[in-house]
Amino acid sequence: MAAHTERPEGVEQHRRRGAAEVRATVVGVLAGLVRWVGLAFALVLVIHVLLTVGRANPDNGITVFFADAAQPLALAFRSLFTPENGDLRVLVNFGLAALFWLIGSAVLARLIRRLG
Repeated sequence: MAAHTERPEGVEQHRRRGAAEVRATVVGVLAGLVRWVGLAFALVLVIHVLLTVGRANPDNGITVFFADAAQPLALAFRSLFTPENGDLRVLVNFGLAALFWLIGSAVLARLIRRLG
């Protein structure tokens, strides 16, 4: 007697639905993670701008931490504009970098959701 290997139709539908739900969850988590990372990067840049423009003590550990962390996050925006005023330079260049991370992460998260 041959073994019956066919599965009932309901089991297959449940399995497909389960896989789709897992995929949707993974896509949602990945898109959310991208948004949070972009937000965190922008926040570091904005804090650096506030500390610089607000004339925070440049030798303070917090100021040094945010200045060091902001440098690589500014990418090519770091020296995009070169006004004479140092505060204006930091405000414009690092502010643009923060906008880049906010907009870029939003676009990437939307793309992940759409393709997922």
